[in-house]
Amino acid sequence: MVILISLLALVCTLLGGCFALKFRDRLHLILGFSAGAVIGVAFFDLLPEAIELGTKTYLGSTVTSVVALGFIVFMLLDRLVIFHSHSHEDEHEHEHTESRGKLGAGSLSIHSFLDGLAIGLAFQVSASVGTVVAIAVLVHDFSDGINTVSLILKNNGNKKQAFSWLALDAIAPVLGAASTLLFTVPENVLGLILATFCGFFIYIGASDLLPESHHAHPTIWTTFMTVLGAAVLFVAIKLAGI
Repeated sequence: MVILISLLALVCTLLGGCFALKFRDRLHLILGFSAGAVIGVAFFDLLPEAIELGTKTYLGSTVTSVVALGFIVFMLLDRLVIFHSHSHEDEHEHEHTESRGKLGAGSLSIHSFLDGLAIGLAFQVSASVGTVVAIAVLVHDFSDGINTVSLILKNNGNKKQAFSWLALDAIAPVLGAASTLLFTVPENVLGLILATFCGFFIYIGASDLLPESHHAHPTIWTTFMTVLGAAVLFVAIKLAGI
């Protein structure tokens, strides 16, 4: 099941990249939905599960502190290493832009590997938790494909280079998920790992996807799509019995 879902993540990433090439004028709606879905899975699934597992060993304040730590760590990586598409739009210098695009696409591929890792670890908790995390990752991987292609094309790359980086980004979650078949993690450690991913997802949704979805577009429809994304994940989690 883990490998099958990771293969679906591969397909979603490829579809997102192809979508970016064909329907750029509708990307804000997809990104708005993605933001709501990713934030929804953080608050409605990962956080409650992290607290339930983590508090068997640690204080609740420790678990929530790990959530904050995950948020801060991802923010530092974003500011110091990762060059997302929105960070380039205000740059006026063109020197070395192609290498910056490759760095950004490479960092997204690493993030996709972590997405696959999250799927595998979530399935170690339970099938229901794994399914809900997988849904959020699949939605997010679609936007990852969009961002990967956009980064390369915005930084003087050509379509061939964009597809090459898209392929790498697409295979990364499969490798991440497959790696979790080689080891198991104790419940108390899983609780802290899920808390860390919760912080990651909150940052990705609130600081990356959401601002990008509103960029140069009216906010009414993107806001609607964000609320819809969160609502869909809330219903999915309830139906899964979490």
